[in-house]
Amino acid sequence: MTQPMTARTPAPTPAGVLSIAHGARPATDGGTEVLARFEEWVRRSPDVPAVIDGAHSWTYRQIGAAADEAAAALRARVRPGDLVGVCLDRSAALVVTAVALARLGAVYLPLGPRPGERRTDAVTEDLNVGCLIGDPELLPPRHRTGDRLDLALPGEGANATTTVVAAFAAPDAGAHSAPAGTFYAVLTSGSTGRPKAVAVGEPALAGLLDWYRATTGLGPGDRQSLLIGVAFDPHLLELWAGLTSGAALVPAPDEVRWDSVVLADWWRTAEVSVAVAATPMVEPLLDRPWPQDLRLRHLIVGGDRMRRRPGAAVTATVHNAYGPAEATVVATTYAMHGTDSAAGTDSAPPIGHPVPGVTVLVADPEGRPVERGTEGELLIGGSGLALGYLDPELTARRFLAVPEGLELPGVERVYRTGDRVRMAADGQLEFLGRLDDQVKISGVRIEPAEVEAAFEQDPAVLSAVVTAPRTADGRARLVAYVRAAAGAGLTADALLPALRTWLPEQAVPSDVRIVDSFPLDANGKVDRAELTRRAAESGLSRSGGTAPDGTAPDGDGAADATPGERLVLSAARDLLGRPGISLADNFTEAGGTSVLAARLLTVIEKDSGIRLRAPELLRQPDLRAVARLVDERASRQPAGA
Repeated sequence: MTQPMTARTPAPTPAGVLSIAHGARPATDGGTEVLARFEEWVRRSPDVPAVIDGAHSWTYRQIGAAADEAAAALRARVRPGDLVGVCLDRSAALVVTAVALARLGAVYLPLGPRPGERRTDAVTEDLNVGCLIGDPELLPPRHRTGDRLDLALPGEGANATTTVVAAFAAPDAGAHSAPAGTFYAVLTSGSTGRPKAVAVGEPALAGLLDWYRATTGLGPGDRQSLLIGVAFDPHLLELWAGLTSGAALVPAPDEVRWDSVVLADWWRTAEVSVAVAATPMVEPLLDRPWPQDLRLRHLIVGGDRMRRRPGAAVTATVHNAYGPAEATVVATTYAMHGTDSAAGTDSAPPIGHPVPGVTVLVADPEGRPVERGTEGELLIGGSGLALGYLDPELTARRFLAVPEGLELPGVERVYRTGDRVRMAADGQLEFLGRLDDQVKISGVRIEPAEVEAAFEQDPAVLSAVVTAPRTADGRARLVAYVRAAAGAGLTADALLPALRTWLPEQAVPSDVRIVDSFPLDANGKVDRAELTRRAAESGLSRSGGTAPDGTAPDGDGAADATPGERLVLSAARDLLGRPGISLADNFTEAGGTSVLAARLLTVIEKDSGIRLRAPELLRQPDLRAVARLVDERASRQPAGA
C-alpha cells in the first residue's frame, strides 16, 4: 500500500519529453581524492579542532598523528583492499580509525557499536572480513578468543569506549572480498536473511563531498554534526564532510538521537552549523516553534519520506535528500527555506533534481524512459554510482547496462532502485513509494524477507511471514505472523531477544503473533495482502478498548486509571500499532525504537504539558512507571499551567 505524496495535480507536461534529468558537471571530475583533502587540512591548519566532543577536542594534527599510530599497529596484518569491520560509536576513536584505514588503503566497513552477535557472525561468514575493531567485550566469540591487538585510540567523549582492539579471525572459504578500488562498504537489507554489502569507490564519495561543501559552504570555523547511526551510509557523508573541509566534527551523545527536542538543544549547545539528520527525527521539530539562537544554517534530511515543509520561522535551509546506498548516499535533493511560498504546508516536498555527476531517468518495466508526468521506476546512473555489491551475482541483477539505443552521456550503467517516482515538467522528481516489498522503518530500508529468515533461524519456528501495514498517519510498521514447529511452545517474548541479535532495532517487528496457519490465495500461496489487511484493521480498532484476544487491556478507559496512564498507554498503542499492550509492558521490549521514543515524548508533552527526557523514559521498567512520572510532574504544576 502506498501513500499519496501530495494533494496537488501534476502539472501538464509537453508531449514527448522524456523523464531524464542530468545533474551539473562535477566540480572536479572525481580528480580530488577524499583522503588527500584531509591531508591538506592537516598541513594547512594543524592546530584547528577536527573533533569536538563536549569538553574534549582534538586538532587535525592530533587526529592525523593518532591515525598514523593506529595504521602502524595494523600495517603488518591489514593490507590494501582488506575489509575491516568497525564496531565503534560516534567518537574521536571512530574518526581516527576511519583515517587510519584510508591511509592503509583498507576498506572501512562500519557496523555500529553493537551490531548483534549473530548479525556480525553472518557478516564475517559471508564477507572476507579478517579484522574487527571494537570493544573486546562486544565482539563475537571467535573474535573475542582469537588473535587480538590493542589499539591506542582516544578514550574520551560521550560515546567512547576505554578499550579498543583489532581482533583477527580467518574468513570462511568462499567469502566475498571487496572489488578493487573500494573506499568503504556498507550493509543493506537482504532478502535471504543475510545483509548485502555495497562497495563504494573514493571518486564517487569525493564528487558528493564537492557538492556538499559547495551547497552548505562548510569550512573552517564550522561545526559538522556526527549524528547518524554509524552502520548507515549517511554517516560516511558526515564524517568525511567535516574532515575534508577544515571544519570540526561534533559527535552526538546517544540520547540526542531519541528525542527531537534534546536534538535541537544539542545543536544549540554544540554550536552545530551544518547537520545531517533522519527525517523522522526532524519532522517533530517542524510541528513546533522552530528553536531560536541556532547556528544551524543547513540541514540535510533523508532516510524516509518527508510529509511536510518547514515553516516560515525555520532559519536553516532544509534539504530533502534522496539516495540509496547504491548511489553513494545522496542522488537528488530539494532545498526549502522559510521564505518559500509553500513554507509550512503539509504537502510533501519533491525529492528534487540530481546532484552533480548523477543522471536519473524514470523507466517502464523494460527499462525505457517514460514521458514526463508518467509514473515509473527510478533508475540512477553517473559518477555517483557504487561499484556494486560484494556479491557479483547481486551486482549483475541490479546494476544494468544502459538500454540499447538510449544516449546518456557519461553513463555506462544504471542502478534499478525499485522506487516508484514521477518526473514533473521542470524535471523535479516526486517520490511515490516502492515497487517491491521493501519498506522504510524509522528511516532504515528493510526487507521483510530478511526479518522472516531471522525468525526461522530458531528451530522452534516452522515459518514466519512479515507484513508492513501502515498506521493511521501513513507510517509503516512491521507485524510478524509465526507458526511453531511441531511440539514447540512459542511466545513473542521468547522470540524477540534472539531476533535482536540478528537485526537492527528498526527491523524488529512491533507486533508478533503466533498462528496455527496462514491464509492462502487462489494460487495456494500465502495471502500476504490478507495478512496486511488484518494487521491494519487490528491496528486501527482501538476505540473499542479491547485487545486482539477480546480482553480489556490494562488501564485503557478503566475507572481507576490516572490521566497519565490513559495518555501514556493510548499513545504507546498508537505509535507501536499494538492495541493489546498494557501498562505492564516495557516500551522498548514491545517494539519501541529510538524514533518512536522521540514521538512518544512529543505526544506526552503536547497532550499534558509534561516534558520527559529520553533517559527517563528508557530507564523505566514499564509504561506504568512512565505514566507515574507524568502524573507526578502534573501534580507539581501550578493550577492553570
